[in-house]
Amino acid sequence: MRLQRSGVIAGLVYLLIGLAWISVTQPPLYLIAWLFAVAVAGSYVPGEANQVTLARAYLAVPAFAYATSGQLGLLAVVVAVAGLTDLVDGTVARRLAQPSRLGGALDPVVDGVFMGALCIGLAIGGFIPRWLALVVIARYLLPAVAGGLLLAFGRRPELRHTVTGQVSTTLILVLIGGVCLFRALNQDASGLLNAAEVVIPIATVATYVHLGFAALRRPGTLASEGSPRNQGEASDFVGIKPG
Repeated sequence: MRLQRSGVIAGLVYLLIGLAWISVTQPPLYLIAWLFAVAVAGSYVPGEANQVTLARAYLAVPAFAYATSGQLGLLAVVVAVAGLTDLVDGTVARRLAQPSRLGGALDPVVDGVFMGALCIGLAIGGFIPRWLALVVIARYLLPAVAGGLLLAFGRRPELRHTVTGQVSTTLILVLIGGVCLFRALNQDASGLLNAAEVVIPIATVATYVHLGFAALRRPGTLASEGSPRNQGEASDFVGIKPG
């Protein structure tokens, strides 16, 4: 592994923005440490598109801080920006001719980090039930752990676009972000929260059922899903190949 120019430049930019945010919000030291840890790890990640993806790992910090402190209006903005980066990174990869298996493996890791921080923070703040936070974490746990292990061992997944991964991620972002926005505007969010308590578990089960079928179709491989990155269509992974 070696330092990447795009990673170092993006890390410095993110840190400057993060330091400005720190000076205003004064978050706990462990959140500050997280920002610097992501910047160090990101400096070894090549490609501008992958740096856009890493933005969600940085955004996990304000997401957790705002969720636990009840600043739901600001939290809704953070969720919206995170969703935007999820759409933009694939476009950047295609425009710069940088689609890669690395990006596909990085996506589920970063999604898991962001959604985990968001939902744990909301559960701690008492804005969503703890069981719902655990369901969301379960949705991203396998892809995040598997993607992280692949990257750590220098392996790259074989990528394939799947609908359930995209749909479940979109539903979770819209429903959880909507609950935050409604409560920030002092509107009744009970209907949206009730919908989230039904839809998110169903979407999570559907995702894992799809993963199971994908694994059965490709014996001896690991299946996963998420947002599109590789060749403008694929994401996460349905098999493992040496990097």
